[in-house]
Amino acid sequence: MGTDAPGRALARLLASRGVFTDPRWHRAVLATDRARFIPPVLYGPDPAHPGWECPVTSADPRWAEWVSGDYALATQVDDGNPTGSEGRGRTPTSSISQPSLVVDMLQHLDATEGQRVLEIGTGSGYNTALLCHALSDSAVVSTEVDPALAATAVANLADAGYRPTVLDQDGAALLERKAGMFHRVLATVAARQSIPYSWVSQVHPGGVVVTPWEVGNQPGVLVRLTVGEDGAAHGRIVGDAPFMVLRSQRPDPRRVRDLVDEDAPGKSTGHTAVNPRLVAYRHQGWQLTLGHLVPDVRYAVYEAAQDRPEWAGEATVYVATPDGSWALAEYTPFGGLYETEHAGPRDLWAQIGQAWQVWEQFGRPDRGRLGVTVDEEGTRLWVDEPSRPLCLPAPALRP
Repeated sequence: MGTDAPGRALARLLASRGVFTDPRWHRAVLATDRARFIPPVLYGPDPAHPGWECPVTSADPRWAEWVSGDYALATQVDDGNPTGSEGRGRTPTSSISQPSLVVDMLQHLDATEGQRVLEIGTGSGYNTALLCHALSDSAVVSTEVDPALAATAVANLADAGYRPTVLDQDGAALLERKAGMFHRVLATVAARQSIPYSWVSQVHPGGVVVTPWEVGNQPGVLVRLTVGEDGAAHGRIVGDAPFMVLRSQRPDPRRVRDLVDEDAPGKSTGHTAVNPRLVAYRHQGWQLTLGHLVPDVRYAVYEAAQDRPEWAGEATVYVATPDGSWALAEYTPFGGLYETEHAGPRDLWAQIGQAWQVWEQFGRPDRGRLGVTVDEEGTRLWVDEPSRPLCLPAPALRP
């Protein structure tokens, strides 16, 4: 390919960082000009308007570094309809992924010639182009939930000389029967809480699913699953993978303070022996366990005022879920029972305490001991082997 390789600068950067383990994907990066798949407008944090994403063009001094470096680039905000003035948006909703992570995921996919691949999330089409180069156009089917993005991707791919099948549909849904079966599924968008079983059911036994997976308050992790003869898929967490979430699985955007109504009727007071600060313990194995066992829980910790030395170490800790359950606890470093207020159908402190006990009973496993099973019954997190699932003993409901 020599000096005419359109992706040589990016390939050189990634190679210098030790990204490549499979020459197949090194060749694909060399052969593919990522610039073809970068739109004329990107989005980045607006220094003048905190909390907003502003349009960034080639006139911006950040542009050259972003498009030539190992960066994820936001290509859309607010599902294509920016809600602010002058094109500003609140939430990135599509991106061209970080090249080093793209290659890492492709290498975990371990696809070879003669295999069919289903890609979830076409985006701008760059990852799709890499798949086409390595496997052929006819081997690649890609889905994109946003019709406008799908049309742009098709144009980008054609401009680069590739013509895979691109479907503008929700990637979490089962494809039409005529799409056939696949040997590999690669998601470039995160599944949240539940990995769609449709991704597993469309894969031949022995095939592989690689997807980002997000639970709780943690960024996504990368999961590699192998499909068994019984139709269930089992696998391990193999890395970090912070991705945007499937549109059909996006979490409730409200913050804790929006979910808590301390003046609501039916509020109760009491005590809990559960240390409220456990929700903020940053051990990744614990946070994955908590997010899996207590779905959709979010928290906020308000430390005592610094000008009140007699309150040193104290805090008010709030937990809440979108179903109307919330609780607070008054933490003190002296331990004992903590004063609480709570409302809603779920006894959140009880569930959090049970999750902690389960995690401790399994020896406080770190991420390396955790694995995932996906079958018709849903998505389960386990320790060491699939026969050891992490689960709460019984639903904890508020009395």
